[in-house]
Amino acid sequence: MSTAAPSPLPLVAYRTAVALDEPFRPAAAPAPADRLPGQLRAVLDLLSTDPAVTRLGLSADSVRSLRDADFATARRALRALLTVRAPDPLPEGATAGLDALLGGERLTRPLVDARRLPTLAESLPGTRHPAADRTVLWHGDITTLAADAIVNAANSALLGCFVPQHPCIDNAIHNAAGPRLREDCHTVMNRQRTPEPTGTAKITRGYHLPARYVLHTVGPVVDGPLLPPHEHALASAYRACLDLAGEVDTVRTLAFCAVSTGVFGFPKGPAARIALRTVADWTSTHPDRLDRVIFTVFSEEDRATYLTALADASA
Repeated sequence: MSTAAPSPLPLVAYRTAVALDEPFRPAAAPAPADRLPGQLRAVLDLLSTDPAVTRLGLSADSVRSLRDADFATARRALRALLTVRAPDPLPEGATAGLDALLGGERLTRPLVDARRLPTLAESLPGTRHPAADRTVLWHGDITTLAADAIVNAANSALLGCFVPQHPCIDNAIHNAAGPRLREDCHTVMNRQRTPEPTGTAKITRGYHLPARYVLHTVGPVVDGPLLPPHEHALASAYRACLDLAGEVDTVRTLAFCAVSTGVFGFPKGPAARIALRTVADWTSTHPDRLDRVIFTVFSEEDRATYLTALADASA
């Protein structure tokens, strides 16, 4: 006799545990731009004896020696260290040091206000997309987008990518947000006690991201021909994010990455059509819930894919 798959943890079961409704208050003010190199050196010194150093095949002395390296080299080393690091308590002083560094870096990056982006109705006046007046197609870096919430394409462990310098969106979002993001995901998964099912979602705060929240969803992996179950699972992932965002009153703008189209192998054209259709269906039944839903693409090829999908839908 088959057994039912475990149900994913509902928001009410972890909302308080991750302090979802509390504003993020960093332990230190952002470091000014001219002090970022010194702040980076101080953080590396504090983390030089962390267990993650050994996981990288380094020693405490080799990490401390990075104070003599150029900023880019030392920053890559810190990113790698945080990427492989388990969601354990940081050494004394490291939390404040990282807050000063990450907060300062955020101030050096240009931010994009999600509410000021033109809707599809404004940028593509001829489109017949049903939700054109509240959806946006934006080509840019989702970690610089000041939306209320952004969507992360996660894996079933939901702890982020542990491969240093890996180009996935999961890695980029965790790098910009800082280690508290992994700690929150760990808190959620400890309560759930099972891997995150495909087509579901969780929400945490965004910490050093310009977005206040991050929605983590697991899309389907396509290793071979695209099948109806893959399409249903991807639509479910989009719906799960929309439904979960709908449970948090302060989310009015929501930005999606192109879920499952990277290392998960989902063909980009069908994925764009599913994303557009699922968001249109959801907003038609929740007409006043979200002000903007942004489809974020990172390459010109991805943007062209969405434009083709929109043109096909309007034909």
